[in-house]
Amino acid sequence: MLSNSATANSARINISAQSFSGDKIRLFADAMTSQKAKTVLTLNAEAVDSLKDGINFKKSPEDGKCYIIYKNSDGLRACKNQCKHQGGVFIKDIEDLDGRTVKCTKHNWKLNVSSMKYVNPPDSFLQDELEVEILEDGGLQLVELSPVDPWLADPREPQELQEGEVKVTYLTHACMELQLGQKRFMFDPWLKGPAFARGWWLLHEPPADSMDRLCAADLIYISHMHSDHLSYPTLRDLAERRPDVPIYVGDTSRPVFWYLEQSKVKLTNINVVPFGVWQNIDEHLRFMILMDGVHPEMDTCIIVEYKGHMILNTVDCTRPNGGRLPEKVDLMMSDFAGGASGFPMTFCGGKYSDSWKADFIKNERKKLLNYKATLVRSLQPKIYCPFAGYFVEAHPSDRYIKETNHKNSAEDLNALINKFAPEIKTWTPKPGAVLDLGLALKDPNNSEAITDSPAGAKIYKDSWEFGLYVDELNSAISSEIFKHRSWIQFYYTWAGFQNYNLVVRVIETDDNFQPLASGYDYLVDFMDLSYPNKRPEREHSYLEVKNRIGVMRSVVLHGCLWDDLYIGFQNRISRDPDVYHHKFWNHFQTELPQHRPDWDQFLQQVPAVEETQSSCALS
Repeated sequence: MLSNSATANSARINISAQSFSGDKIRLFADAMTSQKAKTVLTLNAEAVDSLKDGINFKKSPEDGKCYIIYKNSDGLRACKNQCKHQGGVFIKDIEDLDGRTVKCTKHNWKLNVSSMKYVNPPDSFLQDELEVEILEDGGLQLVELSPVDPWLADPREPQELQEGEVKVTYLTHACMELQLGQKRFMFDPWLKGPAFARGWWLLHEPPADSMDRLCAADLIYISHMHSDHLSYPTLRDLAERRPDVPIYVGDTSRPVFWYLEQSKVKLTNINVVPFGVWQNIDEHLRFMILMDGVHPEMDTCIIVEYKGHMILNTVDCTRPNGGRLPEKVDLMMSDFAGGASGFPMTFCGGKYSDSWKADFIKNERKKLLNYKATLVRSLQPKIYCPFAGYFVEAHPSDRYIKETNHKNSAEDLNALINKFAPEIKTWTPKPGAVLDLGLALKDPNNSEAITDSPAGAKIYKDSWEFGLYVDELNSAISSEIFKHRSWIQFYYTWAGFQNYNLVVRVIETDDNFQPLASGYDYLVDFMDLSYPNKRPEREHSYLEVKNRIGVMRSVVLHGCLWDDLYIGFQNRISRDPDVYHHKFWNHFQTELPQHRPDWDQFLQQVPAVEETQSSCALS
């Protein structure tokens, strides 16, 4: 069973020459039995003596990888020089006066190496540690302990695949259909409607028979709860036609289908499976779901094996399975595009000029491109396919986002892979295109291994039914609850976030983010969950968030996560100081209660004498 970083750190084993007793040896041996041990760096006695108090950066002469060793009177602690957020490299933090923190070059996250806790943003991750083993000659080894790779359980020899036996068909975004013998396996079906409220729309036009294919699937895998993978407009149609289709999801701490009951989508065959365990479908087909190392509460990825041939789909995982993945699989798929975040496009004021955003986005996309290419190169799949990035901010009101939020192209990533790893075959899919895995494995240059989109097929969407879906969101505006100002207190009490020195001003706006005379404008002080008329006198962090009224009220009414606002580009944000509040955003994006607010109870307890109103101005 895989564990998250908190569990791994709580079971950390400290070994030193002075304390290497019989009990310690037995404990260490038990750890070796249940986990793989890999020595990642060795220092001789002279190098150990040269370690200074505080932070030491060391590079392995064998593979060039870098490590951080922290020394003080209590001993030594060590970790990889790799930020847990998105894999950036740490450097010395010139603002650190105590010699305890390092700063990531990618997003300026800061790690206190003495405690292995991230201090910017606070209350976020714990860094995964390496074991420090002192050798008899005075040298040391850094040892990485990790669970045995679960896909190695019950290994199967690859059998020859016949032409047409395994076909992979790209439909749109992250939706792939796998024909595996007599079984049809579907991934992440987003086939209609928007994602993240009204912020994302499909770039590619799904083949005309996509819903028929989905309804005929033998099994469906949904990787996580983000609405470009868990699409309720799509599932609504599926449930009406085939509610009992088998759907498989990982056993994340927040259920993938936490919103199912509220959505009134009646699916009756949802299977939650444990991580790292083969799920046998028939004598030839099995699959295994793995968790993400950075977002174990949410993201998952999958390995599908048919007749001993592996297909790896890492989907959106930041560090799939903590970076431990099978090598030399037959087909690998992953995201590639970037741009799936409100930062920095929705941020205003201070340094966030259009030119700053353009430079930041350019650098971030380049880093992502290099990271993906490096990952693919290290895993050496026979075939690689970039997907799960084909979305567009198509609504006219989001023209600024569309023009600003430049994304990587699949062609650029594949070109980079071809440059550094020409032995890996790459596939840039279009809707309806088919990869015949058997033909491709026999001869990667076989022109018949990939069939392009059918002749005359429409590749890019040019119509999205904006009115239908935007009107559905905006229907929340006139809900009875918003006639009573006390909904604010009821909602944030339900949300359950407090004891944090942050004051947030929320302003309801029109589509152009202009405040509405008929909208609410209020402050929430999360230190004591109060609602003052003006900012408090004490020193505090401050966020000002302008939200489109229809999306904000829909999120409040249905108890949805704030991803619809943030990832969906439905707000504009300014902050003072310019600091990311991980604890706040993590709560409202992943940890809200799994039941919607009880608005019936709210309406019953509203005093009859309360003055109803459709707006309230901040004093």
